[in-house]
Amino acid sequence: MGESNFEAKGSGGGDKQTTEAKVSRVKKVVVEGDKGGGAEALTPRDSNWEAPACWYEPTMSPKEVKALMKKYEPEKREKKKESGGLIPGDSGDLVNALQRQSESIMKGYFQTDKYKNYNMAKQGKGMFWEGVRNPEKVDDPKSDDCTQQAIWVDKGDTPDVPNPVSPKVLAESVYDSLPIPDTDVSLNPEGRQTVNLKTWAWLDKAKFKPVKVGVSLPGTGLWAETTAEPYALTLEPGTDQAETFPAGAKCVVEDGRIGAPYTKGKAKQTPPCGLTYLKATPGGQSYELKATLIWKVSWKGTGGAGAELPQGEYGEGRSVRVREVQSIVRD
Repeated sequence: MGESNFEAKGSGGGDKQTTEAKVSRVKKVVVEGDKGGGAEALTPRDSNWEAPACWYEPTMSPKEVKALMKKYEPEKREKKKESGGLIPGDSGDLVNALQRQSESIMKGYFQTDKYKNYNMAKQGKGMFWEGVRNPEKVDDPKSDDCTQQAIWVDKGDTPDVPNPVSPKVLAESVYDSLPIPDTDVSLNPEGRQTVNLKTWAWLDKAKFKPVKVGVSLPGTGLWAETTAEPYALTLEPGTDQAETFPAGAKCVVEDGRIGAPYTKGKAKQTPPCGLTYLKATPGGQSYELKATLIWKVSWKGTGGAGAELPQGEYGEGRSVRVREVQSIVRD
């Protein structure tokens, strides 16, 4: 560890000091799914839920805090006298003044008045905890919400802060970066649709698989594994002049798949997943068919913990033109 997740910065000629939280040290690995980084992001179906943008985690030991504070101590310099005082405009003195200002901020941040000698008497018996950003959401304004002072936490204790790191927090932190593939639904007929002709819809088995991400916080023993599993497909024809199969347009998993490919001889059958357009599109126009795949999300982690997370969804649209013909021979 050894580096604080808090940074004191000077601006405006030293008149103003700002602080900035660093990014969490969590480690993430894709266990199952596309490891190439080209995945899509799930949207939680619960609009009131979102992955944490920041949290508090153990970052520094007393020895590390003491070593860090040494860097903020002003240099001891011999006074250069001119008429009994310092030389006006001495740049070294300006640097020292800024250094003292930063040192004061850091002392307040680590509460050195409360923790005598940086809590050196408790070396090895706990850590200082600091607010950190979720690596997946560093551009989210809410990632700056964890700005409380660093606090001492005895080993095995949980601090009284809004969002202390835990297996659940780790699991939630990767929700937005689960390697979700495109919702590439196969259709038959594939191109232009025909009025009153049943269109079969299904998902390629190669993509219809669970995805899984592992995340851990080094040095703490905390870990979690978040899994998303395809659950159902919804079809929105883009017009009220259409019929969906099944009624309600929600195709659920059956026998490990959603829908079924059309094969010769099924022309008179009703597809387990699909739709029929009842009216042709006006000349030059099209319907926007949207296919949305719903994913169940769950996690497990340190100590056998685990639970469900909000279901997520990812959808894609395609423009569909529908023609009207007098007779159709399919097989």
